[in-house]
Amino acid sequence: MSKTLVVGASTNPGRYSNTAIRRLVDNNIETTAFGIRGGTVSGVQIKDNLVDFQNIDTVTLYLSPKNQKEYYQQVVDLKPKRVIFNPGTENPEFYKILENAGIAVEVSCTLVLLATGQY
Repeated sequence: MSKTLVVGASTNPGRYSNTAIRRLVDNNIETTAFGIRGGTVSGVQIKDNLVDFQNIDTVTLYLSPKNQKEYYQQVVDLKPKRVIFNPGTENPEFYKILENAGIAVEVSCTLVLLATGQY
């Protein structure tokens, strides 16, 4: 099974990243998480360092474009197969960087993809 990294993870149950972690776990998708504050959601530890992750298939973003910039190279270095840009995270500059690195870009909603069986 492929592994998903939620970037911009939050322990706040009102945040979409939190819901995404819970739904990924509910769908038996191996899930890891990165956020500025640590914590745990559905048994998934939120780490505060992107270099701690390996063998990532999908990165799903929950960071605004201005907050993504400092992580461009770190995400590319993870060599995921795809990066999902959830609503509010759309970033054409980052799309180009990822595509040039051979990483698929998907502008979609992780929650909708999961709900419709398209994840």
